[in-house]
Amino acid sequence: MKIMVVGGGGREHAIIKKLKENKEITEIFALPGNGGMANDATLINIAAKDISAIVDFAKNNKIDYAVVAPDDPLVLGCVDALNEIGIDCFGPNKAAAIIEGSKVFSKNLMKKYNIPTAEYEVFSDLDAALKYLDTAPIPTVIKADGLALGKGVIIAETREDAKEAVRSMMADKIFGESGNNVVIEEFLTGPEVSVLSFTDGKTVVPMVSSMDHKRALDGDRGLNTGGMGTIAPNPYYTEAVAKECMEKIFIPTMNAMNAENRTFKGCLYFGLMLTPKGPKVIEYNCRFGDPETQVVLPLLESDLLTVMKATTNGTLSDCEVKLKNGAAACVVMASLGYPQKYESGFDLIIDKSVEDSVYVAGAKLVDGTLKTAGGRVLGVTATAESLGEAINAAYGKVNFVKFENAYYRKDIGKKAMEVK
Repeated sequence: MKIMVVGGGGREHAIIKKLKENKEITEIFALPGNGGMANDATLINIAAKDISAIVDFAKNNKIDYAVVAPDDPLVLGCVDALNEIGIDCFGPNKAAAIIEGSKVFSKNLMKKYNIPTAEYEVFSDLDAALKYLDTAPIPTVIKADGLALGKGVIIAETREDAKEAVRSMMADKIFGESGNNVVIEEFLTGPEVSVLSFTDGKTVVPMVSSMDHKRALDGDRGLNTGGMGTIAPNPYYTEAVAKECMEKIFIPTMNAMNAENRTFKGCLYFGLMLTPKGPKVIEYNCRFGDPETQVVLPLLESDLLTVMKATTNGTLSDCEVKLKNGAAACVVMASLGYPQKYESGFDLIIDKSVEDSVYVAGAKLVDGTLKTAGGRVLGVTATAESLGEAINAAYGKVNFVKFENAYYRKDIGKKAMEVK
């Protein structure tokens, strides 16, 4: 069986490694993948947004099943295009991917169907947005409507910062067309939780909850990044919270998308804030999160391909999704200076003893030698019976990965370990 995975980061590497556990799979192609995946998949130099080239490759190579992992190709309709030539996919179609592709859509969906989220206003006119900010509660959250590589959200601590954020999005177009509309949102407080879930539009099956570490520096200081590490499960996500989220957020979201004729099939990601007034949705993603995937999939006991196909076929209720006991921790190793200016092109040495635990995000092969090629270079993951053991094991494995100017946080999971 030939499988194609669209995307090229650590998330895709984690998906590929999990898929490899299925013995029916004879070959996995990564489009474009990265040099660090070369031992696990055949790399094909086709960009994740080049939909027509992806379709041609799938047709010419008789692909049996495709996994479309990143947000951009999902929002652009990659699943629709592959479905048109008879190839089943894991991932939502274009109509459903809008739940991440437009924050205006997702906020309006939550308001219409009474799904708990922050209070908000939507603006397409710069002057109107600036006038609103004269009296809006501070701090506030400014969000670009469209995709912005995970960077389209600014928390403004002062009124002037809020106005500057709106100007940069709407007038200066720092996120391009994504900033044509902005959402100005109530600032929520409380622990954050990520819950990735499988859904076929009729059934929602949450995976293990996780906690991301977005800030670049120890102690949750520094700039926001794509994620410096994760742990699972998230200790704030108790059984009682999980039950409330299922009843008030997960099932209502699935039903809302069905009511809008946008049935969602694939991985629906819930970014939640556990506020004093209960769980609220901060954001939806239409795909596996990165680096949450690197701790969630190692705790999935069921065969990933079987579960993915069940979401495609609408048979998820008949499919056992078994999660392992225990915990997982992922430490992201980045290039010093990330998320701003950093240098790449250094030799990347991964000891064979930890290869199975490393998910490569930013690397390329140059004349057979693996070199760094990005800000977030890789994630090192470990699983264990307890969270403390998993964290210690992950940091132990970090010592077996070497590249010049390597940087990583030393406190991944520290906050989780302090939860009573």
